[in-house]
Amino acid sequence: MSARRISGLWLIAPVTVLLVVGFLAPTAIMGMLSLRNYSGMSGIGDSWTLENYIGVITDPFYLTIIGRTLLLGVIVTALCLLLAFPLALFILRSGPKVQTASILLVIFPLLCNIVVRSFGWMVLLAPRGIINEALIGAGLIAHPLPLMYDLTGVTIGLVQIFLPFMVLLLIPALQNIPADVEAAALILKASRLRTFFTITLPLALPGILTGSILVFVLSISALVTPRMLGGPTYRVMATQIYEEFMTNLNWPGGAALAFVLTVIALALIWGANRIGNRLTRGISGGNS
Repeated sequence: MSARRISGLWLIAPVTVLLVVGFLAPTAIMGMLSLRNYSGMSGIGDSWTLENYIGVITDPFYLTIIGRTLLLGVIVTALCLLLAFPLALFILRSGPKVQTASILLVIFPLLCNIVVRSFGWMVLLAPRGIINEALIGAGLIAHPLPLMYDLTGVTIGLVQIFLPFMVLLLIPALQNIPADVEAAALILKASRLRTFFTITLPLALPGILTGSILVFVLSISALVTPRMLGGPTYRVMATQIYEEFMTNLNWPGGAALAFVLTVIALALIWGANRIGNRLTRGISGGNS
């Protein structure tokens, strides 16, 4: 082995050790734990079984939680995309001063802890929170609106938390679109709406897919905000995993549910990448 190759191995050794100790080893331990049997009387057993995984994919209780989690991820991702796209366009097409100020405003919420932001939404959305009290005081409603402990409150909190990620990923994608392409379409008498749907949107597809995948994965794996704004009754996969480990002490069941969540996330990322590659090739072929 050459000295240059040995030097290269030494360079990647710290990262490799960190990856093994911090990720691969805990994942392997969790994988083995998920295959252990569990009893409420005796705890974690010594025998190996697939019962934990079978229970997750066949029990209506867990299937409802999985469906609710995926629905939450889709809604949060769609809302973030709808809000972030025009905001990213506005930032790019503004003057330098407005652009700098807008980017700072987008980044600023990331400097605040998620727990603090979730507490802020609890103050706003609670049955006797600021929003309901203001509406009741104005005579617009007679009873508090159900803005917490359901899909509504969790969605509002997660959209506010993950919107900056979508904006920051869309800006470079839109920035890479050649300005003369849009200008040429307008010169050829294409309307602004047609230019947007036939040029801007397809060319921004890589940023849209990247931002959507990131926001979706973060949404279905979020714990703090669903637990605080959803309460004990609105359960998603992350909160149920926490319950299995910390309340029920069913570590094998919690580990199995965590691996199912991981597989779902990886499968969706793989599928989205496949679809994105096909669409990108189709757009490139059409343009050529």
